[in-house]
Amino acid sequence: MGKFRIGLMGAGNIAGTMAATVNGMKGITLYAVASRTEEKAEAFAKKYGVKKAYGSYEAMLRDDRVDLVYIATPHSEHRDNAMLCIKFKKPVLCEKAFTANAAQAKEVLQYAEKENVFITEAIWTRYMPMVDMIKEVLSRGMIGRPMFLSANLSYELEHVQRLGDPALAGGSLLDLGVYPINFASVFFGTNIAKVSSFCTYTETGVDRQETITIQYTDGRVASLTASHCCAGDRKGIIQGTEGFMVIENINNYESFTVYNRDGKKLLYKKAPKQITGYEYEVEACMQALKKGALECPQMPHRETIRVMEFMDELRKEWGVVYPFEKEVSAETEED
Repeated sequence: MGKFRIGLMGAGNIAGTMAATVNGMKGITLYAVASRTEEKAEAFAKKYGVKKAYGSYEAMLRDDRVDLVYIATPHSEHRDNAMLCIKFKKPVLCEKAFTANAAQAKEVLQYAEKENVFITEAIWTRYMPMVDMIKEVLSRGMIGRPMFLSANLSYELEHVQRLGDPALAGGSLLDLGVYPINFASVFFGTNIAKVSSFCTYTETGVDRQETITIQYTDGRVASLTASHCCAGDRKGIIQGTEGFMVIENINNYESFTVYNRDGKKLLYKKAPKQITGYEYEVEACMQALKKGALECPQMPHRETIRVMEFMDELRKEWGVVYPFEKEVSAETEED
């Protein structure tokens, strides 16, 4: 395939993190960036050494040299951005949350399948080597049978306007809560018997912070929390019949420590050295494309849809509806 060329859709902070990542990788180049204005794209290109700067998404997608598009726009834009990429037959790595809701996710994935175009969700923690390291320890029975899981992701981010904007699919769930949900899914699976939850609200009506309790069919329980109005420890804890495991930073795994039932330390492992952590999802895309696959095994399409459906159910319980969802509902009623 030669040197793999990345195109960035969006020129905000998260695109900057991906740009810094790609610049530190081998066999890959930061080839293009597209923004809604040429000035912003050119400023970004100058800062990160991007070869091509485009003042529209369509212009970049017409460039035959772009091998993979990383979508780094707000959740509310992901559906339209992904559909546009697929229209131009461009493989896609789309930032989490994949879309604003499950209906949009299904539409995008069905279109990708129809057009035979690769697409995957950039929930970066799914691709990290620490996932397999943690699973290996659990499979060895070091903490006995895992029975209870807790995970928290909280930051004080109320100054970030986007998080409180319903029109941009704001709130804690799609930005932060998605990580504890994925953490539980990876380590406790998907055989869910019952879910209970509640949230508090911002002045604009989106979720400020939430707690989610999951009961599994085999009797295990997960307790998940997320907030954008306070700082949190970002820990994941898995408790078993013979001990427990503490994972530092479920948003970018740093280390884990295993203890026996008396609290004696049995094992400590640090995460492998990394550029930013984004490199693993990019490498997974490269490998999948080389094999001619249309998805990544780390985050298969069925799991993207399941997580989106899970979050839809939570928002339904909370009464959190985005303006564009109301518009779609109104149009459906008229038809």
